[in-house]
Amino acid sequence: MLAQVDSAATLGIDAYVVRVEVDISSTIPMFAIVGLPDAAVQESRERVRSAIRNTGYEFPLRRITINLAPADIKKQGPSFDLPIAIGLLAATGQVSTDHLDKGLFIGELALDGGVSPVAGILPIAIRAKAEKKKFLVVPEANAREAAVVGDVDIYPVKTLAEVVALLNDFEKTAPLPADPVGLLNADQHYDIDFADVKGQEHVKRALEVAAAGGHNILLVGPPGSGKTMLARRLPTILPPLNLDEALDITKIYSVSGLLGTHTALVTKRPFRSPHHSISTAALAGGGSNPRPGEVSLSHHGVLFLDELPEFRRDVLEVLRQPLEDGHVTIARIAGTMTYPARLMLVAAMNPCPCGYFGDTIKSCTCSPQMIAKYLQRISGPLLDRIDIHIEVPRLPQDEMLQSSGTGETSATIRSRIIAARDLQKQRFTGTDLQNNASMASKQLKEYCAVDKEVKDLLRAAISQLGLSARAYDRILKLARTVADLDGAKDIGLGHVAEAIQYRALDRKLWG
Repeated sequence: MLAQVDSAATLGIDAYVVRVEVDISSTIPMFAIVGLPDAAVQESRERVRSAIRNTGYEFPLRRITINLAPADIKKQGPSFDLPIAIGLLAATGQVSTDHLDKGLFIGELALDGGVSPVAGILPIAIRAKAEKKKFLVVPEANAREAAVVGDVDIYPVKTLAEVVALLNDFEKTAPLPADPVGLLNADQHYDIDFADVKGQEHVKRALEVAAAGGHNILLVGPPGSGKTMLARRLPTILPPLNLDEALDITKIYSVSGLLGTHTALVTKRPFRSPHHSISTAALAGGGSNPRPGEVSLSHHGVLFLDELPEFRRDVLEVLRQPLEDGHVTIARIAGTMTYPARLMLVAAMNPCPCGYFGDTIKSCTCSPQMIAKYLQRISGPLLDRIDIHIEVPRLPQDEMLQSSGTGETSATIRSRIIAARDLQKQRFTGTDLQNNASMASKQLKEYCAVDKEVKDLLRAAISQLGLSARAYDRILKLARTVADLDGAKDIGLGHVAEAIQYRALDRKLWG
């Protein structure tokens, strides 16, 4: 007796179909699983046996061979429990096979026959749609997540008995309805706002420019100057996610097991703030079973690194590839994984070990050698990949004593940023570029042409500040963004002058 049930597994952040082949023969009873199963898959033998018996169905006391194809990819996790059990019931005639080949089955079985949730359902649903499957049977807790894909009927189940009832009387069960656009628009409220921030208007302007062009930014200032407060409000002025971006982010969180039980879709841009003790693998991704790291969990969002010099230098250096290419590649013996990482890096740091170098109230206790050693923890190549360096001074006493912030709201700032992003979207139509920060040399020549007066200013800046070629490109990109915020077609002298001031701080501190 032979039965075949289609399931799926994740590899990186994508899924592939796994065919569960069940063969039952009349020889000495045994239960074998082949096809490179890991320990969790091997243990499914006991879960499946108990679940079938405790649900009231017959478990065959014969030779059972389960093959998970393709056999050259290692299978991991408990998500094959349900398709294995359905395959056994189909091979013994206890469940109808009329619709078996039209769907995918995913789920972990409890000993009493309950179906428990698993990670990675969204990429599996996307694969089911690509394979033109008619339906997907998933644990009830994963159903809303799977339903956001659309074009695939989702059947949530709580128990093995419900799956059998579904297959035996398929037409009587209605699939779960879904409204991904409604989900996306349902929760766009933030509890924090830029209007809460007192003073620091020049820093707010720098963050607005960063958000408008997708530029990385470094905030430098003494403790208590508001660096973290400002950084945490950056997502509130970024353009809202579109459905494709939301699905991209949700895929990453799904395979990482970070989606909440009641979360079907990530509707807000991520804001990740890892501690400075983080390892290289946790930041970039990796492990024996490679998983996305913080740079990928920040995809289409913000990665905030507070106390930047406190991070290990080798950890910071892994940021070079994702900041430049928009993805991170992890090579392991088992294979190479590529995870998306189109993010905005926001970093914050003190100007010296004690934090008060240049402060107007408290004196710095650090020697020049201590300050130089502290600042050298950040490499020049990494610093060049941060477009904006802005000083965040201590708030003046009169502004500090204000009862509340008096600046613009996040909604007002966001409206200008959306307008600037719309200009960039039109400019880069037909390319994979998303914002000014991702422009390459070809686009710089095409969209960042300047007149002689502006060139003279740039030449003077390069000479006086000792800027690298990469820093020069950053200035042009920043100037293009400032011009977009002004609604200007051409880059003017004022746009470049503002862009240069965002690059001067690193030469003041590191020069």
